[in-house]
Amino acid sequence: MPYSRKLVAAAAALVCMIGLVHGAYAQTQQQLDIKAAKAERKAIVGQNMQLTAAEGQTFWPLYTKYEKAMDAVDMRHAQEIRDYAKNFQNMTDDAAKSKLDETVAVAQQRLDVQKEYIPQFRAILSQIKTTRFFQIDNKLHAMVQCQIAQLVPLVGTPPPSSMGAGAGQ
Repeated sequence: MPYSRKLVAAAAALVCMIGLVHGAYAQTQQQLDIKAAKAERKAIVGQNMQLTAAEGQTFWPLYTKYEKAMDAVDMRHAQEIRDYAKNFQNMTDDAAKSKLDETVAVAQQRLDVQKEYIPQFRAILSQIKTTRFFQIDNKLHAMVQCQIAQLVPLVGTPPPSSMGAGAGQ
């Protein structure tokens, strides 16, 4: 797969969006990381879409709108993770219910954005290229989710640094 190495790099950079670090320098670095990750993501899309010049003229403006809509979903997801990180060890039943409900709502919002934009991409691209774009988008999203899943502990679990040797295996 020509983009697997780049997917890993983009996914790792996009994980920075979860915002678990604080401070002015960290925020500036995070903004740079996000900007670089978005550029890398766009490059991956461009390399794998095989667009003609004419397709590119209509694709990229729509892609920019789509990414902006997905940014809102990603920011909501990042906030959900930040909120979870604050109390995952001592979560109440009500907080756990709220966390799960928000997780499902974020996933639904992502699907809603895709459903809104699929007809728009179909209007400017072939069915094959539309499907290709959403495959690329879903693969990139899955890579990010995999990275996040590795970082986010289960509810009620102590952080890895406080776990004994061999814990979690």
